[in-house]
Amino acid sequence: MTTQQGPQRQGRTPAGPRTLAEELRTRPDDALAALLRSRPDLLNPVPGDLTQLSARLSSRASALRALERLDRFTLQVAEALATAPDGTGLATVRALLAGPAKVKPHPGATPLTPADRSAVAGALPRAIATLRDRALLWGPDNGLRLVLAVREALAPTAANPGRTGLGPTLADATVGMSPARLQQLLASAGQPATPDPVTAVAVLTALLTDRARCAALLDTAPEPALRLLERLVWGPPTGTVPDATRPVTAEDAQSPVEWLLARGLLLPTSPGSVVLPRELALHLRGGRTHRTVEPVQPEPAPAAPPRDPQAVDSAAAGQAHTAVKTVEELLDAWGLTPPPTLRAGGLGVRDLKRTAQTLETTEQPAAFWLELAYTAGLLAPDGEADECWAPTPGYDSWLQLDTAERWSVLATAWLNATRVSALTGTPDGKGKPRAALGPELDRTIAPSVRRATLALLAELPPGTPATAEELLPTLRWQRPLRGGPTGPDGRELRDDLTTWTLAEAELLGITGRGALAAPARALLTAESDPAEVLAPLLPQPLDHVILQPDLTAIAPGPLLTPLAQALALCADIESKGGATVYRFTPASVRRALDAGRTATDLRTFLAQHSRTPVPQPLGYLIDDVARRHGILRVGAASSYLRCDDPSLLGEVLADRRAADLRLRLLAPTVLASQAAPDVLLAALRTMGYAPAAESAEGDVLITRPDSHRTPPRAAPTPVPDGPPSPDDTLLAAAIKAIRAGDRAATASRREPTPDPRQLPRTAAAETLAALQTAVLLGERMWIGYLNAEGIASQRIIDPVKVEGGFVTAFDHHADELRTFALHRITGVAELDE
Repeated sequence: MTTQQGPQRQGRTPAGPRTLAEELRTRPDDALAALLRSRPDLLNPVPGDLTQLSARLSSRASALRALERLDRFTLQVAEALATAPDGTGLATVRALLAGPAKVKPHPGATPLTPADRSAVAGALPRAIATLRDRALLWGPDNGLRLVLAVREALAPTAANPGRTGLGPTLADATVGMSPARLQQLLASAGQPATPDPVTAVAVLTALLTDRARCAALLDTAPEPALRLLERLVWGPPTGTVPDATRPVTAEDAQSPVEWLLARGLLLPTSPGSVVLPRELALHLRGGRTHRTVEPVQPEPAPAAPPRDPQAVDSAAAGQAHTAVKTVEELLDAWGLTPPPTLRAGGLGVRDLKRTAQTLETTEQPAAFWLELAYTAGLLAPDGEADECWAPTPGYDSWLQLDTAERWSVLATAWLNATRVSALTGTPDGKGKPRAALGPELDRTIAPSVRRATLALLAELPPGTPATAEELLPTLRWQRPLRGGPTGPDGRELRDDLTTWTLAEAELLGITGRGALAAPARALLTAESDPAEVLAPLLPQPLDHVILQPDLTAIAPGPLLTPLAQALALCADIESKGGATVYRFTPASVRRALDAGRTATDLRTFLAQHSRTPVPQPLGYLIDDVARRHGILRVGAASSYLRCDDPSLLGEVLADRRAADLRLRLLAPTVLASQAAPDVLLAALRTMGYAPAAESAEGDVLITRPDSHRTPPRAAPTPVPDGPPSPDDTLLAAAIKAIRAGDRAATASRREPTPDPRQLPRTAAAETLAALQTAVLLGERMWIGYLNAEGIASQRIIDPVKVEGGFVTAFDHHADELRTFALHRITGVAELDE
């Protein structure tokens, strides 16, 4: 951004600090703490003094990160300041946003009523205070100055008109234009000639900023030329024309474009394009920088009527119980048969489909439950050579909690997670579908969008539901620059995250029937324990079932966790709902026997927890399976099959279904197989037998379904969205160190008389800050400079622009405008005018 040496420097400099560092020195410690808390990137590392802090505040990366945290109106205020010269007053900013009071607004702009103008005036001080608090703006109200990096980021240009849709100033658009061409523009516009290019640009700028004179000039324009300007007035400000750089005078102009080019109302930016100067665009807009100004946050307007808050809490509590049981069912199944991990990380498509079938749902909700368990630290890869996914030891600890506490663990993990399960199956950068539990599902803005969405629901009256479309206008106003990347459908990531948040919140029991539930309000505010709020809403778990003669057991409600686990070991879940139906089968009874239970154990367990006697068919089933269990013994040979009954071994050996096992009789009671023991076990069970595994010592091996666990694993850490917010202790220490360093840097000391034969030497941060200050104040500087050949020289310069590691300045030695590399400047010193 070129600082103009002309109209911007007219008049007295407003009273106040001369630099940003001076302004920071006037702030109390609590204001500095608020600045560092809002911009924690400034603390890495801790600045040595306030001059270094001001230089870091002027870095582009830090400024852009701070701009992303602004609401729409505060950002519009900063954009309006970026279109005006440095030192602009508060009244000018208000006029740029709402338009001058006595100027007719442009018909294409959103009309502003007196109430709207009052809203702008009322919201402006808050926006200015926010920009000041975050050190994006400094100076008094009659001399506001944007930090240089903010101005460079927001100032509209021909290539990047930004949200204002404006183009560059006339002074910037005419850089490089010949003096003769500038005099032609003056003559065609009816202005007197000037002695030099600087005054020529100043005269043309004054013409376009004078409403009466500019309107008189436009009154002489042909109608097609005015229509052409109307097409550019709200942006983009550029257009394509052939031979745009051809010098055209008023007498030579034949077309509407040439009429505008001859008078400087359009200016060439390249041989084939033109741009509308910012001053003329503001005149045509009626003085407004934005087509629509939004000083007040739009409030959500839900279309659905409020629901009974008690019904909402009950529905959410029921879903919270279902969520806990779903995660428990999922991890119990994976503890029994852990699926393998893909080589690139994540879960295979077939395993995801199999999991969805287990949970009786589709792949997308199944991916959500998987990611939820992984985020909560209940699921992880086991780290073995043939790596697979399995429950962690933390899952066993989680099972010991009551249902409300387990839900609180899941809800807290979901709220803070950066992983987005809804991205499962979407194409990545190479066009391949993303895998569930894969490494490409993290999105840093996900937690902030979730919290903002739920916070908006919390602001609505209790029981009021809202859709994503009803919440998005408010979310976009709160953080207009935090929308995330845009997808192929043109939607920002924030839009999709809002939709996914509401759907996942309903699955998890955060909301009930679309409205925020009481436990979720406690989760957001942290004023009370969400588990304590949820516990009274949950149904009381039961300690009994009803056994029926058809080999089923009915659980009339949720069961205590130990009872549900023990029952699931010896019976299969046949149906879910308000009452769960379990069915006893030979396979399920054998599963319990494999886990070390005996027939007596099963009978005793069922008798203790049934409100009805154990039916005779169920007793027969248990005894029959137990009688045949373990008669066949499987070991490793690759594997072997041992049995005390030779006739039974002969039956197995003659069975055609055993051909793939490649069995061979070693002894009357021993068969050898080329299959692995686990394969042999599974094959024999498929054939209808009930074998048991045995150890090398000949003992029966007890295989527990929940025995497969990973080593201790921590929950995955969310991907940080920038540096963490510092705590009060760190802030106090940092401020103390910065103040001490600043006192040392600004202490009065006797300086030796500078030797004109020696180069000035200053630190890099001090050099940058001094040059930026010289640009703003138009000061002359003495610098030491090393050229590419290493030859040292001293220069007297008038800095014009500091950008991209270079200083553009007028070199008095060479008597021309030159560019100096910052890293070659040894130091700077001020000179008396």
